Amino acid sequence: MKSVELFAGAGGLAMGVSLAGFDSLAVVEWDRWACDTIRENQKRGYPLVQDWPLWEGDVRHFDWSSIPEGIDLLAGGPPCQPFSMGGKHKAYGDERDMFPATMELVRKLRPKSFIIENVKGLTRSSFANYYQYILLQLEFPEVTRRQRETWMDHLRRLQQEKTSGALHGRGITYNVVPTLVNAANYGVPQKRERVFIVGFRSDLGIEWSFPRPTHSFDALLYSQWVSEEYWDRHDVPKSKRPDLPEKFESKIKNLSSSLLPLEENAWRTVRDALIDIPDPRKRSAKEFYNHYFQDGARSYKGHTGSPLDLPAKTLKAGDHGVPGGENMMVLEEGSIRYFSVRESARLQTFPDGYVFHGSWTETMRQLGNAVPVALARRVAASVAERLAEATIRNLSRARGRNVA
Repeated sequence: MKSVELFAGAGGLAMGVSLAGFDSLAVVEWDRWACDTIRENQKRGYPLVQDWPLWEGDVRHFDWSSIPEGIDLLAGGPPCQPFSMGGKHKAYGDERDMFPATMELVRKLRPKSFIIENVKGLTRSSFANYYQYILLQLEFPEVTRRQRETWMDHLRRLQQEKTSGALHGRGITYNVVPTLVNAANYGVPQKRERVFIVGFRSDLGIEWSFPRPTHSFDALLYSQWVSEEYWDRHDVPKSKRPDLPEKFESKIKNLSSSLLPLEENAWRTVRDALIDIPDPRKRSAKEFYNHYFQDGARSYKGHTGSPLDLPAKTLKAGDHGVPGGENMMVLEEGSIRYFSVRESARLQTFPDGYVFHGSWTETMRQLGNAVPVALARRVAASVAERLAEATIRNLSRARGRNVA
């Protein structure tokens, strides 16, 4: 199956797509530092990215005539700054809004499916109309905006034609499924909420829903405070285990009294993710790529760091500090330090052999903008499975007609 990756960044979503079995026809990114990261790994022969056809530049300037119509998957995360909680909240008034370019490519390439990822802020009430506008354009990409028509007028026309049923059967349409997802529920050691918008071309007759969560907070609490397996596995003596937070006491009682086994795995914590990696201040840290100590961490209101025994707080990439002082961990004795680049890469589920190019500031920005590889793989694999089923079903029908 063939794919195209837009706004690829350092390669998190594209890597997950590759792991799900797609072959990339184009990997497009305009940031030089992120492209340098991919190029450096290609030079080193890193297998997942070695054959990526990387193109550095604006997606609007790429020669899309080189990509055949009807590719299996179009994937990408348009720049999130216009919608980010930490950004300037301009949305459609922000020149970095690349959703219009994304819509144009869906219209031009007519992919069988698409995966679009963005920040939770896209769903906030102040962006409600624009979010609906994005979804309707993805559903009906061939109903284009008229000359001098405002986006609000276009939205109203889309709404009217959708409710009338006039758009169904007119050109290419998509079945679109938007989902707000917490990456921690899928085994990522980070509480990272993101919107995934997944669509399948309507003519394929595919029914799809977002993959079920595989990990849960309840299962983590159970392993820590009921079975205590978590502390035993990490060799944390009882004298050094934290006290049970009072706010969880009633939940623990319910978990203790329940006879039903928990279906999910436990959320993965910072301690889980970094279990076999030394402190970056130790000599043995040199054995790991990008694992060096960054001084200067400080705690202040709203930026207190990530505790060891929970998934990390969301890694950020902002222009208000690096990145707002939040990308740091709270050690057992209560002190804080920044996550190293390698530790941050683990929190984003990048493989240890994948090297990041640039200064600490640049690499942390790349990581803060990335899609966790494990989550990207999970979503892309579920899309690939449905596409494969549709192909087999259509081939069977074609053979049946030929026999008849």
